[in-house]
Formats: sequence, structure tokens, C-alpha cells
Amino acid sequence: MNPSVYQPRRAARSRFVTLRGLRHHVLEWGEPAPGHVPLVMAHGWMDVGASFQFVVDAFEAQRHVIAFDWRGFGQSDPGGGDSYWFPDYLADLDALLDCAELGLAGRAVDLLGHSMGGNVAMLYAGVRAPRVRRLVNLEGFGMPRMPSELAPRQYEKWLDQLREPARLKPYDDLAAVAARLRETNPLLAADKAAWLATHWAAPLPGGGFALRADPAHKRINPVLYRVEEVLACWKRIAAPLLWVEGDRTDVAKWWGHRYPRAEFEERLAVVARVERCTLSPAGHMLHHDQPEALAERLEAFLR
Repeated sequence: MNPSVYQPRRAARSRFVTLRGLRHHVLEWGEPAPGHVPLVMAHGWMDVGASFQFVVDAFEAQRHVIAFDWRGFGQSDPGGGDSYWFPDYLADLDALLDCAELGLAGRAVDLLGHSMGGNVAMLYAGVRAPRVRRLVNLEGFGMPRMPSELAPRQYEKWLDQLREPARLKPYDDLAAVAARLRETNPLLAADKAAWLATHWAAPLPGGGFALRADPAHKRINPVLYRVEEVLACWKRIAAPLLWVEGDRTDVAKWWGHRYPRAEFEERLAVVARVERCTLSPAGHMLHHDQPEALAERLEAFLR
């Protein structure tokens, strides 16, 4: 046992299920129990399902938790196309929640998503409202409005990207991966970074390591983000929503003036029942920065 690497308190069971023809990697903690609602966790872009280990460890009570790797991330199969888009993620989540192997078929679940996963979870909770009992969004802000006149340039950029193979940066070793994680998130503890590196990266045949992600994720989506369609789904959300953010998150660093905070607040206002929680100190990876505080808030909301 390496004391410099995080040691999980609750061991996850690793398994694979086939969803829409692709093998998806699933982590499972706890056991299904009559009268208890399973918690399904969806990670963000360039992340993996194992990222939720710290939160699961911090839960006071045992619960049945399922975290999966989206297509093209972690140990799940790549999508096989030139790029990725939300409809496929939405359909993969729907197939997961109909998976009899996981005991989810026909059941309502508590659904949590972080960042990209939060955006998909919000759409799903509006489209399949009866399937979601409680909804948790960890900084899934959505994306800036993209006027239709941007479509020609968006398609052109995408076509230009297709001319060259997409690549991900290689790393010399897992220590370099962990260092990159801490560079991106200074609040991430060294032992957690060392543990995450083993799940985020895999050895390359010729030496070194690469992130467990299909390089095609680096390409832009040729289809514009349509805010009105998104809000039409959000308006149909029936489950109570817990919105969680970190006090150090600055959305202006991502989008500048293209997506001001006031516009996000207008969008969130269309959801009928919203509770809010701000964790401190925490940034966008708040499930890494404040897993204990997040677990406590989740247990109160889901109880």
C-alpha cells in the first residue's frame, strides 16, 4: 500500500454492460435494496466515472451508487464517429437506465451529473421526467447561445479539423498525469491526484501514458447549441433540482462575455423547484475539492 496514493474507503465493483452496441464501463458501490432509490452519477468532459470515488467514500450511509464512463471516455468503447454530440449521450443514458443487468429497468433513479454530465442529466430529466426522482447538477451550466448565422463557420471549422487526425498529449508517466491534474486544479490534494491518474490514463504501447479518451472529443461539434430547445426540455423537469457550484468557479474564463452569469440565471429560472448550494473553497471540480461537504449536502437532499 502506497501512503502517497489515496486509499478508497468503499471498494467499487467494475463491470461492463453493452448499451446501444457499445461496451460501457460501469462502477458500482453498495447493493440494490427494496425501498431504496439508486443514485446514478454521470461525469463531465475528459473525466471518468471513478472521479466520484471521493464522494462515495464520504457518504455517511451505504447506498447503491452507479457511475459509468460515457462513450469514448475511461474504459468505455469509443463512439466510432468523427465527433461526439449530446443526442448520443442522452440515448446512452436512457439505455443505461433500462439496463436489467444493473437492476435499473423500470425504476426511477436519483440522477447526478457534473459539467457535461450535468447538462445531459438536465435534458434527460425533462425528456424522461418519470424516470428521475431527484436531480443534482454540479456546474452543468449549458453553453453559450449560438446564433444560426454561425452555422457556416462552425461547419467549416469542423471540416478543417477532419483533415488532420485528432491527438491527445502523451505523458512520460503517471506522476506527470497527476502533476497536470494539480496544475489544472490547485485545490486537488496530491494523494487524490495520484489515485485519479491511474484511472484517467493508460499506458501506451511504445511507452508513456495517454488519457483514457477518444481524441475525437477534441473536435468541435458541427451542430450549433440551440438554447431554446434546451430550455424546452428544462421546463419539463418535474424532479426537485439541487444546483451545486464552487465559490471559485469563474465562467468568464471559459466563455468571456458570450455567456454572462445573468443569462444562466434566466435559464435556471425555468426549472420549477431548485435548491442551491455553494461549496467553499471549491472550483469546477468540486467533487474533488470538497467531497465531504458535497456528500453531506447530497444525503440531506436525497434522503
